[in-house]
Amino acid sequence: MVTDLDETLAALADPTRRRIVELLRDGPRRPGELSAAFEISAPAISRHLRVLRRSGIVEERGVDSDARLRVYRLRPEPIVALQAWLDQVQAFWTDQLGAFKAHAERVSRENES
Repeated sequence: MVTDLDETLAALADPTRRRIVELLRDGPRRPGELSAAFEISAPAISRHLRVLRRSGIVEERGVDSDARLRVYRLRPEPIVALQAWLDQVQAFWTDQLGAFKAHAERVSRENES
């Protein structure tokens, strides 16, 4: 899982790729539609899509009516795995902060006595 998580984080480290993911939240899109949302070349968008595809965040599918057309859509598994890891980190810090709060309140009560 660490390798998959590393690949997911590396892919999402780039703001253009994060924006592509945001656009794909609304539904599948063709590369040309994604390209139109940016001020960079279509080949640059293709490179970003390749990184997202290799990380498993997106998948590419053909269109039934025209085999030449490709459509990209989000895959939920990498994002679910990332969220699970973030939930674990958050739980750790919630526990740590709760323990610190209890300690601070205990010390405060002892000092008042």
